[in-house]
Amino acid sequence: MIKGLYEAHLPVRDLAVSIAFYTKLGLKLAWRDGDTAFFWIVEGRSWVGLWQGAEYQTPYHPSLRHIAFEAEYEDLKRSVEWLESIQVDAVPFGRRTSVQPFVRPNQGNASVYFNDPDGNSLELICYVPVPEELRGITDKLSFEEWEKLAGGD
Repeated sequence: MIKGLYEAHLPVRDLAVSIAFYTKLGLKLAWRDGDTAFFWIVEGRSWVGLWQGAEYQTPYHPSLRHIAFEAEYEDLKRSVEWLESIQVDAVPFGRRTSVQPFVRPNQGNASVYFNDPDGNSLELICYVPVPEELRGITDKLSFEEWEKLAGGD
């Protein structure tokens, strides 16, 4: 029944600043109306809504203010450099200290994290095929560690 993410919503302090930021990420503005703007993630298929206003500035928790954008594995390998090229800093995930992308073998995905101008948590994520014998690995692995262990992507 469920095929993917259609929409997600994030609170923002300054809609103009957020529009510039999400445009810089390469998303296309779908429409804007007063204190709200929507950007296509996949045009005609999924989008993110940005809502300006004090009433939307609730206490932060990543489960409430987080979006993961689908990416390709090879793009994730270069994601920190791409983010730097558009003046966006990658951030460590959880207790990690590295901002480099990493693989979660037990979940079958890889990701890198960064924040928007309002501190909303954003993620680039991709599916990673994991052989059954490696599915039990719960450590987060660097791409280099993963590729040595799995023998490629």
